[in-house]
Amino acid sequence: MTLELQIVKCADQGELRRNLPPALERHVPLLPADPQAPVLIKPNLNANMNALTGNTTDLRILAALLAWLKDHGRADITVGEGTNSGFYRNRISVITRLKVDELCRRFGVKALDLNYARPHLIDFEGGEKARVAWEAYEASRKGLLINLPKLKTHFEMTMSVCLKNLMGCLLGQENKKKTHQSLAANILRLNQALKPQLHIVDALVAMEGLGPTRGTPLRLDSLLVGTDPYLLDLACAAVAGFDHRSIPTLKLAEERGLITPAHRQAVREAPLPSAGRPFAPPKAGALASFIHSPKRQKYFLAVRRTPLFTYLASTDWFGGLLFKTGLRQDVFNQEELRCEGLALDETACDGCGVCAGACPMGRELPRALGDQDGQCLRCLYCYALCPRRAIVFKGGKGFYAEQERQYDQLIRGMARPAPARKE
Repeated sequence: MTLELQIVKCADQGELRRNLPPALERHVPLLPADPQAPVLIKPNLNANMNALTGNTTDLRILAALLAWLKDHGRADITVGEGTNSGFYRNRISVITRLKVDELCRRFGVKALDLNYARPHLIDFEGGEKARVAWEAYEASRKGLLINLPKLKTHFEMTMSVCLKNLMGCLLGQENKKKTHQSLAANILRLNQALKPQLHIVDALVAMEGLGPTRGTPLRLDSLLVGTDPYLLDLACAAVAGFDHRSIPTLKLAEERGLITPAHRQAVREAPLPSAGRPFAPPKAGALASFIHSPKRQKYFLAVRRTPLFTYLASTDWFGGLLFKTGLRQDVFNQEELRCEGLALDETACDGCGVCAGACPMGRELPRALGDQDGQCLRCLYCYALCPRRAIVFKGGKGFYAEQERQYDQLIRGMARPAPARKE
């Protein structure tokens, strides 16, 4: 596998549509000769917090990638993710809440919840077997499996990028929990079983601090593209300013010879994006740190698997207690978003162009805000980023209200005027 690392700079949707395709053209040989061969894209849809929080894969990247694949005649494309256990257990469709299914409909491709996919058995540590999605396995063998992770911190693994993102290919809660019996080793086994051929790391808005859900968004305006997940994860550790040996998967990969001096040299030579400082580390609270210590986690997992704990975790009061103590990062709100439209407050708008750069569909915003053209995904990227609050939401915010509570000021504070286009 070639140790090649591409850095793609893109500050908005327009730059993404212009700059990503030339980078992908270098990987055309990865496309199978048969245009009917399966292509599966595995984004990171960890929770119902959208990409602007630093949590999940950006719809703008997914849209640009789908357009490129369509331009190259791919006929069998699936976007698949098996969202984390809490949303699965509460029967909440993150694929729907993040509007990934709507985006797929626009492009005429399939959206698939991998938690319910056809199973394929792989080997885990200690003779354990785990079930992964057959669609992901088949794409990696007969077509193309594209890994589309987010660059973010993770309180258990220090960072979650290419290697850890494949946990979403495991079926349901029961198989994801099996990884924790030997987390770093099983993540490596998962990658060696599936072998994605192409990785595109979303660092448009990364996450620092207490990831993967309760950290702080950090704008890097970059993508990292390559074919070697160990190289990309090593590069992301350097971007974050972390010693790669503090990341269990990379430490173990190095011990097993999967990371070589050539990998480290390639990272040193790459023009990596920079936040101007190291990322804030994913430091959990005292109680969460105590329970999730490797020495004690197996006991906590045994308790968590009991019927009583499963029942308690499904209740609002106990779930709220877990969230407040830091033992749970997510809020599982059952109320859906009800967006009846977006409108423009012309007295507040200063024409900065931020909303146009935020739109995954490339709509002519803000002019098109009131158009009933069927193109708006209701993803709310434009609404969330508008620095002057000139975009007015109509309807009920449901689960989205929690994102606003935690991230509204942070997201709007990242907004920058659209760059002037060169004639």
